[in-house]
Amino acid sequence: MSDLTPASPLRDWLADPAAGQVLRGVLAAQGQSEEALSPALGLPLEQLVRMSGGAFPAELVDALVTAAATGEVPEELPTAPAAPATRQAPETDLVSGTPEPWTERITPGRFEGQTVVVTGAASGIGRAVTGRIVREGGRVVAVDVSGNVAALTAEFGAAVVPVVADITAPASAETVLAAAGGRVDGLANVAGVMDDDAAVHEVDDKVWERVLRVNVDGPMRLMRALVPGMLAAGGGRIVNVVSEAALRGSAAGAAYTTSKHALVGLTRSSAYQYAGTGVTVNAVAPGAVATGIQVPAPAPYGSARTAKMRVAIPGLAMAEELAASITFLLSRDAVNINGAILPSDGGWSVA
Repeated sequence: MSDLTPASPLRDWLADPAAGQVLRGVLAAQGQSEEALSPALGLPLEQLVRMSGGAFPAELVDALVTAAATGEVPEELPTAPAAPATRQAPETDLVSGTPEPWTERITPGRFEGQTVVVTGAASGIGRAVTGRIVREGGRVVAVDVSGNVAALTAEFGAAVVPVVADITAPASAETVLAAAGGRVDGLANVAGVMDDDAAVHEVDDKVWERVLRVNVDGPMRLMRALVPGMLAAGGGRIVNVVSEAALRGSAAGAAYTTSKHALVGLTRSSAYQYAGTGVTVNAVAPGAVATGIQVPAPAPYGSARTAKMRVAIPGLAMAEELAASITFLLSRDAVNINGAILPSDGGWSVA
């Protein structure tokens, strides 16, 4: 009798004789091998289904549970055998056991009396940051282009002020400032969009312009609107979410990589300009994160090149893990940290 549940990690499902065949069969039917799931092996199966955009339908979970429980593979589902065993990597020879699961630990009162603006708040990392700040006593002006941001008040109550706004619109920054209604202690520029992995000779003008507007222009405008109030108050903390693509040229296409390098430049310039004023500006550079961010259809040349480097991704992080890094830099615990670009990528940037 199998003890696998939808909350069991993907690696356990692949190891199951029957369920593993089904998972590999679904991947093969999509032209993929199980290597494509390597960064996600620690994720719960149910999380993979939620973020797959339909590639792994919810019905598949029931079929996998049945296959694992009975040891039999349903005839209607595609199957594929496990790949032949390969030589064990040297570094795993000394490893015993499995990593201890991370558990979010709330610090009560860390943001008490503080107001933080969070963009991209309706989902993914932005939502996780919003929830963490509220549970630690803060008030969040939650900004998102999606009307779904209004649903945050049902979960977190009056501590969340939802603002539906497109941060690329010039007037949006003033809308956010008005919604804050006074002093803003922190700003987390989380909102961002991906490109299609296009190399420069494949770049589409519409993709380029949208990526630069969302990933660079939007954060700049919000900083421009909020910094004067922070200076007047004698302090404030800004965290820009950049990316692994801000640290290397092989993680994304030309547009996304350029935008994140630009955001690092904005972070460092601002950190220097406001040093000594009480306003600090830092950045967090995530690696692969289980957020379900929409990715356009890949450009042929560029995606083939970046795919070769993504095999080095240590694993997918959960949005709550990124929120832990971001909220640390937003908090007063980050005293004396200014201009830092913090990789929160499981070590991908040192590979």
